[in-house]
Amino acid sequence: MKVYILDNGYLSCDENQMVAMATVGTASNQTPSHHWIKIPVYCVLIDHPGGKILFDTGCPPEAMNGYWPKGLCEAFPYTFTEEQRMENQLKRIGLTPQDIDTVVLSHMHLDHAGNLRLFQNAQVYVHRKDFELGLLMTHRNPDPNSHGAYIKADLEVPAQFNLVDEDFELVPGVEVVTLPGHTPGVLGLVIHLQKSGTLIFPMDAVYERRNYGPPARLSGIVYDSISFIQSIEKVRKLARKYNGRVMFSHDMEFFVNEMKKAPEYYE
Repeated sequence: MKVYILDNGYLSCDENQMVAMATVGTASNQTPSHHWIKIPVYCVLIDHPGGKILFDTGCPPEAMNGYWPKGLCEAFPYTFTEEQRMENQLKRIGLTPQDIDTVVLSHMHLDHAGNLRLFQNAQVYVHRKDFELGLLMTHRNPDPNSHGAYIKADLEVPAQFNLVDEDFELVPGVEVVTLPGHTPGVLGLVIHLQKSGTLIFPMDAVYERRNYGPPARLSGIVYDSISFIQSIEKVRKLARKYNGRVMFSHDMEFFVNEMKKAPEYYE
C-alpha cells in the first residue's frame, strides 16, 4: 500500500478562521493587526491492493470564476497552478479520475468536495449528518451566500453516496473514524503502513498544530465546540494507541516542511 499527498493549491484567509481568537483586542491593544495567511489544500490517494481510494477532492479550477459565491471568494480566495489541478496531480502518479474506485469525503465543504464531479463512477463515503446539513443549507433558499461553506453543485453530483454513522474499516489497513465538531460529521482516516507506520488524517477536525495543542484550541469555524474538542482528544488517543503521526489539514508550515508530496509517497 502506498499513500500519496496531492497538492491542490492554497486558500488565503484571516488567521482567526483557523485558530479562534488568534488575534484579540485587549485594554492596551484595542485594535490588533489581523494576519492574512495561506493554507494548503490537499487530497490523499491510497494505492491499495483492493483499489484506488481518494480521500477528499479539493477545490475546482472554476472556484473563483462563478462556481463559488462572492462571499466565499472574498473570505477564502483560491490560488492554484495548472500542475495543481486534480487531474494533473493524479497524472503525476500515472492515474486518471476514471481509475478511482472509492472516494471518502471528510466533509462536503467547498475545499474538500469541489472536484467530486470527476469521480461519478466511484463509491462515495460521507458522514450522514454532514451530508444532511449540506443538503439543508444549500436547498432551503436560492441565495448561495447563505449556504455556509457548502456548494449546491457539489451536493448534486450524481454519485453513489454511502452515508456513514460510525467508525469502520474501509479496507484492511485503512480505518474511517468519525470526528464531529467542525461540522456535525467529519470523517478522518487512520492508515497503517508497513514502513511509514500509522498516518492519521483528521482533516478539518484538526486544522493545524495550534488546534492540536495540548491544550486543544477551537478553530473559527465550528458547528459544535464541545464535540470539536472531544474529537481532537480522540485523535490524540489514536496517535498514542498506534504511535501514529497526525497529518494536519491546513497547516502551511507542516505541509511545506514535513509532508511528502506526489510523486513521493509513504508506504
